[in-house]
Amino acid sequence: MHPQQIGTALSHSNPPSPHRFAGNGPLKGRIRVPGDKSISHRAIMLGALAVGETRVSGLLEGEDVLATAAAMRAMGASVERGPDGVWSVHGVGVGSLLQPESALDMGNSGTSTRLLMGLVASHPIDVTFVGDASLSKRPMQRVITPLSQMGAAYEARDGDRLPLLSRGISPAVPITYRLPVASAQVKSAVLLAGLNTAGTTRVIEPVPTRDHSERMLRGFGAKLEVGEENGARIITVHGEADLQPQTITVPGDPSSAAFFAVAALLVEGSDLVIENVGLNPTRAALFDVLRDMGGQIEELDRREVGGEPVADLHVRHSALTGVDVDPAIVPAMVDEFPILFIAASMASGTTTTRGLEELRVKESDRITAMANALTLAGARVEEREDGLIIRGTGGDPLPGTPDGAAVTTHLDHRIAMSMAVAGLASSDGVEVDDTTPIATSFPTFMDLLEGAQG
Repeated sequence: MHPQQIGTALSHSNPPSPHRFAGNGPLKGRIRVPGDKSISHRAIMLGALAVGETRVSGLLEGEDVLATAAAMRAMGASVERGPDGVWSVHGVGVGSLLQPESALDMGNSGTSTRLLMGLVASHPIDVTFVGDASLSKRPMQRVITPLSQMGAAYEARDGDRLPLLSRGISPAVPITYRLPVASAQVKSAVLLAGLNTAGTTRVIEPVPTRDHSERMLRGFGAKLEVGEENGARIITVHGEADLQPQTITVPGDPSSAAFFAVAALLVEGSDLVIENVGLNPTRAALFDVLRDMGGQIEELDRREVGGEPVADLHVRHSALTGVDVDPAIVPAMVDEFPILFIAASMASGTTTTRGLEELRVKESDRITAMANALTLAGARVEEREDGLIIRGTGGDPLPGTPDGAAVTTHLDHRIAMSMAVAGLASSDGVEVDDTTPIATSFPTFMDLLEGAQG
């Protein structure tokens, strides 16, 4: 079926679920956030390419990861959740993915889509990707470009939007690809395509991005080297890989922990421990920035789990001071800027962010969306092309949204959760127009929030 004919047959049409978030006392006790989304996606995908049983505990069971699981099932792998919450993946082997019988519905997940585009590019199968209204607006050209060089072909709406038809090829052509923009998704797509490509596939990364793919590929037995040349990282994967099944424990998602860390910093009297948080240095820069602002965030019981650094975070209410955020660390916290904006809005002084152009092509244009949301809640925000300048309240609560007015989330889970945190630290609460997108990345968010304030 041509992608133009698919339309939005599989579009997600849940009615909006508005909610007003307001302060209900300090955040106390101990909580555990769901498993890391990036690692969860990759555990399912690589398990599906290994012959034998891979067992995954702590998997994030949000809609995005379940879309990845459904996609791998559609291409021949067995992916099932056991009664004990441990997931079992019986893989088909590299090069043995089957032609799916129907389109793969990726829901809201850009990560699933881009990584799977890489995975199927070097298999001789045709795969159609569809998604919800938000995902269908997101550009895929940055992945299409290198995968086309490897021999895959694409038909898509408006050239690079979903619905998108991928025509894979085997044997594919090994390439050396220099990333024009920092993107772990593009890097991962090329490396995954390289698994079933004879010879060596190389990615040149001028700016380091999250390295979960490299860590996990090695863990599954792929031959992969990371070097440096003229200040850039060079990642090389050797094709025709023979992946071995693994037992994986997924650490807590630092992006999910970020919402509770900022809430505890902002709400007076809070003293919260967030357990089992993944602190991969390519992901955890937000916590360093919050500490630079004066936030009390202490690491307890730092350890390594499955090649990933992990610790429990002890967070206490703190007086924050505005900072000038170094653009060089943007890739290590690109998804955390919406919640950083909330912290900045209640700090003393001014916080300046630059180099955030990537935020304009996320689930929504997060720069404009957050500027509008914060302004509606009473923050002082100036929007620039590549970031925001936020003049904080000096520790005073934000006023909150006026009666009858609601923040527009644009189907973006991070905007919904960030403004929920703003509501906890506001005088009159913040009305969010729709909380349903939160389920894509953090299905237990509302319950955990209620429990921590109980």
